[in-house]
Amino acid sequence: MKLALLSDIHANIQALDACLAHARAQGAEQFALLGDFVGYGADPVAVVQRVQELAGQGALLVKGNHDAMAVHPPAESKTLGDSTARWTHAQLDASQLAFLGGLPLVVEHGSMALVHASLNEPALWRYVTDQRAAAASLDAITSPDVRQVFGGHVHEQTLYYRGADASLMKFAPTPGVAIPVPRHRHWLATLGSVGQPRDGNPQAMYALFDSGRLQLSFHRVSYDHQAAAAAIRQAGLPAYCADRLEAGR
Repeated sequence: MKLALLSDIHANIQALDACLAHARAQGAEQFALLGDFVGYGADPVAVVQRVQELAGQGALLVKGNHDAMAVHPPAESKTLGDSTARWTHAQLDASQLAFLGGLPLVVEHGSMALVHASLNEPALWRYVTDQRAAAASLDAITSPDVRQVFGGHVHEQTLYYRGADASLMKFAPTPGVAIPVPRHRHWLATLGSVGQPRDGNPQAMYALFDSGRLQLSFHRVSYDHQAAAAAIRQAGLPAYCADRLEAGR
């Protein structure tokens, strides 16, 4: 079974639709969406509707920090995320807000644990950016059946695994190249961002897990990021949100 894993969509419908089309062309049979469906981008309604459609088709979903902020936005805007959360809250209707608010923080499915940030206290939205943070997330696994942890939040594509001596190894994957992820090791992948890449490349990111072959491949997908940026400016959102889409930062 091929599972497409997408995270950090950030209300970017152009990037989401491009990744979904690419994943289906790669033979994806199921989808997992790991949070931050909204925030920063101009199309929260369209993205939430698409996510709800996928949920109705059996997609696995977890909540991200921007989803939580959209449901309960801060009273004052002290950060860029705060200001877009308040705007997003006003765009969504009560049923869409209830949908986001009711999402779980963690989902276990077969050999996988799905989380937006870290399994280590997931409600604290810890960033998994190095071996120490990855080890803390892997150490929080509670089921002996779980061998892979998939998350987002950091907007980078990275894979960690425990070596034979129990040390944690980190490497940057090559897009489109399948990586064996055998069950005798524990693995943790950060999937990158569908809707807001931050590595200097504006192409969208997602990953594909083949549970039959035990292979994981990371992908980059071109999409109309100029249209996504234009929509942000037209909506009156901070220009920086548009600028970073064009620069991939």
